[in-house]
Amino acid sequence: MPDSPAGHRPPTAPPTPPIPLAELLARKELGLRRIAGPDRAELLWVHTSEMADPYPYLLGGELLLSAGVLLTDADTYVARLVEAGAAALGFGVAPVHDTVPAELVEACDRHGLPLLEVPPETPFTAIARAVWRLMAEARHRELRRVTRAQQALAAAAARPDPVPAVLHQLAVQLEGRAVLLTARGEELHAAGESPPDERAALTQLSRVVSPGRRTASPASAASSAPPPSPASPTSATDTRDGTQLAAYALGGGQGLTLALATRRRDPGDHTVAGIAAVLLALLTAPHQGADAAARSAALVRMLLGASPQEVAPLLADDGAPWTVVHARRTDGRAPDPLTAGALGASLGSPLVDAGRETVRVLLAGPREATAQQGWALGASAPCPVTALPAADTEAARALGRAEATRAPLATHRAGTGGLAALIPADLADAHARTLLAPLTEPLAETLRCWLSLHGSWDRTAVALKIHRNTVRQRVARCAALLDADLDDMDVRTELWVALR
Repeated sequence: MPDSPAGHRPPTAPPTPPIPLAELLARKELGLRRIAGPDRAELLWVHTSEMADPYPYLLGGELLLSAGVLLTDADTYVARLVEAGAAALGFGVAPVHDTVPAELVEACDRHGLPLLEVPPETPFTAIARAVWRLMAEARHRELRRVTRAQQALAAAAARPDPVPAVLHQLAVQLEGRAVLLTARGEELHAAGESPPDERAALTQLSRVVSPGRRTASPASAASSAPPPSPASPTSATDTRDGTQLAAYALGGGQGLTLALATRRRDPGDHTVAGIAAVLLALLTAPHQGADAAARSAALVRMLLGASPQEVAPLLADDGAPWTVVHARRTDGRAPDPLTAGALGASLGSPLVDAGRETVRVLLAGPREATAQQGWALGASAPCPVTALPAADTEAARALGRAEATRAPLATHRAGTGGLAALIPADLADAHARTLLAPLTEPLAETLRCWLSLHGSWDRTAVALKIHRNTVRQRVARCAALLDADLDDMDVRTELWVALR
């Protein structure tokens, strides 16, 4: 920003969009006519003065109205108005002057100040009233735009992939580029387009507000401010070759920054960007509650050799059941840590593991998994902490079943009785091991999945992520090794009980 004239502070715009001069000239009832200076200007307010030098009483952005009562030196008068930041001059041709003085017209052209001729029948108060009315209309339009943007951002935050969705919606609303950067300047997510040089400028500006990376830059007046919070993100702005740049520190201890590049900056854009920054801060913040220290202690103890049974009381009430959930995105995209964290928050658990394709969530207590939009979920049956490895396998199988049947959620149900419960566990286990001894683990798992899906080749292929011909070959191999007719329901039933 260029230095302001000595002794004069730069204008502070009110929370209302400026009024284009063309809109005021379009009001036919006023009869205003531009006779000098540029045809473009933006009006922030209206001021009337007959002083020979109104400079000390101007804030900048005014449409100054005058009848030229004390006008003696037109060039000095106009130069002082431009120095004060006046947006335009409206000159009344009555009652002092019959026409606009020629030297005033020349001075306005020379200094680049729009000059309006005000006819005798138009009072200055009518012009002021018209400007205030235009400002009220502009304010209403801006409030509606900000409200629509807020609703769109809130809807994006409720999507299965909230962080990319919020960035995309922000880029659409501001017609620019929105980027989520790490403390090292790496792009986590981005939406919208901008030239490569602007991307470098965004990264540079983000360092101004990023916690721990602030430099002694004039762009950051907030370098001595307290750490930013989601409610009031620290921001900095800059302009490069006509492109408006802005950066917002999200806070929350993540060191993330929201960076924006737009071709213009409307008054409501800062509000819209602030709303997006708060949403992103909430979506990306670690979901830690009062038990965060206990979870950290449990992790440390396990790394030092403790067993799951020993650390279980730190994670939940002693003896409370656990549920393992496996999840994959239905659009086929790989989950990122932020999206996985958002899924865990929706399920009510901070215990999340984001793999390349599958997200695993550990639910403590009586909490049950619920379907989530954009995800396919498989949940294990509730189990004690000692049975978590088996529950992990159950969740993986349930996820395969959910994908094969195109269901949003499949839950493994542990046997609760029936004929199988009549057989002593040791005898049942010995019989199953003997019966299934010829099968390798892949063959046994394929047979189990195929039987659970009622002999469907296609659904089994989807659940196991293998080709349907591979399924046929494996099932045929099982039949050969077991010397069994898999079309016989009695045989299928016995194998199913054994596999269970």
